[in-house]
Amino acid sequence: MKNRLILMGVAMLLAFIWHSGGYPSMSHAMTIAQPFEYPTSAQVKQVDDYHGTQVADPYRWLENPDSPESQAWIEAQNKLTMGFLAGIPARDRLKERLTKLWNYEKYSIPFKQGDQQQNDSTQRYFYFKNDGLQNQSVLYTLKTLTDEPRVLLDPNTLSADGTVALAGLSVSDNGNLLAYGLSTSGSDWQTWKVRDVETGKDLPDEINWVKFSGASWSHDHTGFFYSRYDEPNSKTQLEAVNYFQKLYYHRLGTSQAEDVLIYDRPDHKEWGFSGSVTEDGRYLLISVWLGTDPRNLVFYKDLTAPNAPVVELINTFEAEYSLVDNDGSNFWFRTDLNAPRGRVIAIDLGNPAKERWQEIIPESAETLQGVGLLNNQFVASYLKDARSQIRLYDLQGQMVREVELPGIGSAGGFDGKRYDTETFYSFTSFTTPPTIYRYNLVTGESTPFRQPTVDFNPQDYEIRQVFYPSKDGTSVPMFIVHKKGLKLDGSNPTYLYGYGGFGVSLTPSFSVSLLTWMEMGGVYAVPNLRGGGEYGEDWHQAGMKLKKQTVFDDFIAAAEWLIANKYTSSAKLAIAGGSNGGLLVGACMTQRPELFGAALPAVGVMDMLRFHKFTIGWAWISEYGSPDDLKKPEEFKALYAYSPLHNLKPGTAYPATLITTADHDDRVVPAHSFKFAAALQAAHKGTAPVLIRIETKAGHGAGKPTTKIIEESSDRWAFLVKTFDMAIADRLEP
Repeated sequence: MKNRLILMGVAMLLAFIWHSGGYPSMSHAMTIAQPFEYPTSAQVKQVDDYHGTQVADPYRWLENPDSPESQAWIEAQNKLTMGFLAGIPARDRLKERLTKLWNYEKYSIPFKQGDQQQNDSTQRYFYFKNDGLQNQSVLYTLKTLTDEPRVLLDPNTLSADGTVALAGLSVSDNGNLLAYGLSTSGSDWQTWKVRDVETGKDLPDEINWVKFSGASWSHDHTGFFYSRYDEPNSKTQLEAVNYFQKLYYHRLGTSQAEDVLIYDRPDHKEWGFSGSVTEDGRYLLISVWLGTDPRNLVFYKDLTAPNAPVVELINTFEAEYSLVDNDGSNFWFRTDLNAPRGRVIAIDLGNPAKERWQEIIPESAETLQGVGLLNNQFVASYLKDARSQIRLYDLQGQMVREVELPGIGSAGGFDGKRYDTETFYSFTSFTTPPTIYRYNLVTGESTPFRQPTVDFNPQDYEIRQVFYPSKDGTSVPMFIVHKKGLKLDGSNPTYLYGYGGFGVSLTPSFSVSLLTWMEMGGVYAVPNLRGGGEYGEDWHQAGMKLKKQTVFDDFIAAAEWLIANKYTSSAKLAIAGGSNGGLLVGACMTQRPELFGAALPAVGVMDMLRFHKFTIGWAWISEYGSPDDLKKPEEFKALYAYSPLHNLKPGTAYPATLITTADHDDRVVPAHSFKFAAALQAAHKGTAPVLIRIETKAGHGAGKPTTKIIEESSDRWAFLVKTFDMAIADRLEP
């Protein structure tokens, strides 16, 4: 379900923390002689009727980011924010340290492509590498792992400022052709091109208006399947809603206008299609998705039969089905049907009645995230309390062994083809930079393949996992990371980061930015809130729609636990999150403004009554509910009750706030952050600053250049250093 993950938004942007105790005073945040003078935000008389409730929307004009009025407002806000940040002495020192830490080699997991029926000379390896401070990682290829790697595609050459990024790729089965998608300034819109792997030269082919799609080559290597939308209006392409996706086949050497329409559904404008060719080349499997709902349909087309129809194998949105592989007409799927933590089933296309489905790997106590087929065995990736476990099973579902991982953390990869005897995986934790391992599927031996060197000592840090009670008594896990020797006296600056939605799991990962925070004496905490996928679909659904308040309760309870256990205090507690996590921060800071010393919502969904009016926002109705559904007025009531924009109260002292967004974000359009910032500045009566930082030539987060990431991280930490009056001169490493 790669498309569903794309639609979810970027779950992990950065991290933050906080606490409770009284309204913020000058001791809670920064000492400011006079309240800020914020740019004027005009109010219009816009009132909408929702099920008989009149709701004002005075900042509706900010939904048009290109109007002269909006442009003037953006310029004024950025001038205020950048002026404030520039006046923080620690900012340059932080940028210097972040730049030094960031300057290490980073590798992706290698993958192999080529003709397995011939000898190894027909196969190639591919992987990404970043020398350290390159804005974009570079794609390399090589015939054997001992060869000198050759640059295949360097996105850094496509723009001077690194704002053109590689957004997707697919290598033909013979390893000779690369289809790749490019995104400009962080937009979800992609242009796809084709490159000859041997020569490194592009073919004339160009595919436009692709969004939420990959590419899958036919086994004759003459073209690929992909999905696209109709060409949008050039003036509104970053805001207009996206409906009626269509699945096409592009034949090399022809224009896009000649592409063959494989499947569309004019009667279902919200349906999206992900087409993938099976490893044996016989079938095109079509996963039909409906927004970010994890449930999907499964159709297929026999590619060996001319003019074969598309057959509906699973035509009810009742569960999630993810293809593992097939053996002829026998298909294996990972599904949560009658198994919220996941299982593996087999379906025979010749006899597909549900009563004939076979269970191969039953549901376990751990959450089954994904399954592959390698060395003729199932490689199953599980989560146990948000930590990775990898198990091997034979084709009858009998466990062969558990992969011995380097420690407690997150493992990903284990990709390849059915009869591969080797694979690669990445392992990381809060204090372990991503290390690539080569895994022998026959012997079970892991060998380090690429191990980065970062300028810090992991032994200086301590990682704990605690379980705390939420408001309703549910036990919620939380990771806490900090330097050793921490005094539990309630004085530690803490960064509490959360997401809690769309079934996204937050697992241990390494971050140079967070390392800098902890070097300064900061604490980093990550609770695994309901709404995520750490404990399967039940855990996800416990934080959806009418139960969304549960997610906020979990987050607030995490803050209260950190304070009660003397990690921090309200005055030194910052909360942060991005996208759906930005909504989390916005909801919690409006519900409990006295609990936090700082709030950093990034690219957040702040207007819960109009989120579905822009780009792909309608796709989130399956997660949030609809404010407009006349048959479900209770969904409007729930959304209105927590919508950050609509729950700001005039005359309230809110915590110091740094809102971040980007002008090219066409996932969560910047209007969410613009309107929230204007309303927050109007309502706020405290002395702590409430600012908005609007990045230019950037989007929702994916593909952001290294230079912009470092600048944004420097500003974030500088804001908290100033807010919490942190002394860092003797804490940051030289």
